[in-house]
Amino acid sequence: MKKLILSVMMLCAIAPSFYAQKIKGSDTVLPLAQKEAEVFMKSNKQSVSVIGGGSGVGIAALMEGTTDMAMASRSMKLNEKLKCKEAGKTIVEKIIAYDALAVVVNPSNPVSKLTRQQLEGIFTGKITNWNQVGGPNMKIIPYSRETSSGTYEFFKEHVLLNKNYMNSILSMPATGAIIQSVSQTKGAIGYVGLAYINKSVKAIKASFDGKTFITPSMANAINKTYPIVRPLYFYYDKKDEAKNIAFVNFVFSKEGQKIVQEIGYVPLKK
Repeated sequence: MKKLILSVMMLCAIAPSFYAQKIKGSDTVLPLAQKEAEVFMKSNKQSVSVIGGGSGVGIAALMEGTTDMAMASRSMKLNEKLKCKEAGKTIVEKIIAYDALAVVVNPSNPVSKLTRQQLEGIFTGKITNWNQVGGPNMKIIPYSRETSSGTYEFFKEHVLLNKNYMNSILSMPATGAIIQSVSQTKGAIGYVGLAYINKSVKAIKASFDGKTFITPSMANAINKTYPIVRPLYFYYDKKDEAKNIAFVNFVFSKEGQKIVQEIGYVPLKK
């Protein structure tokens, strides 16, 4: 019996470590992290489970210790960093890719370009009809992500310049829900990550100077002409670095960054 126990202990000592890693957070990062995990697990003895819920949800889970790593489409807020510090956590921030945030409308809508000021007016409720921005006499129906979303926060900060969304805005729990709602509603408008754009919606050209209107695209995000581009993040506790670093390094690798571009986001390296 002692020999059997000793043999098992020796096998465990020489066997490769097998980690079950949990990643949670941003719906924007979700399709990228899922694909990265799928490829990573083919050649690594590490299980990686990835679920969405929003950047705020992922960061909260990290603070609570119910996830190994948080995905986010915004940077951590000061109060979140303070809570982590109070909990004895030293948070590591990794930018894994960039995303162009696209404004989308129903394909039947003839409006094809909007200024930042017009977008602000639409999402704060000051502009309520498409005829106010060169379109048909049709009510504007804005869709937004819910407040736990990093995309919600980023759009509010960089496009609305921190002005509040209109009270009656329709909040969606996931990016896919915005795509579906805009595709089915003639007067709708919403905003999504570049990788989510498909033929069921029409992406709008945007201008921050009121003169030059730029299409949201991979090329325009890379050459920095498109004005609404943001970093995408992984966050984890430094004490868990051994558990997270293999997957993080894979995402940073040439193969990992190739997946970034294949999914529809902007790689760190050209």
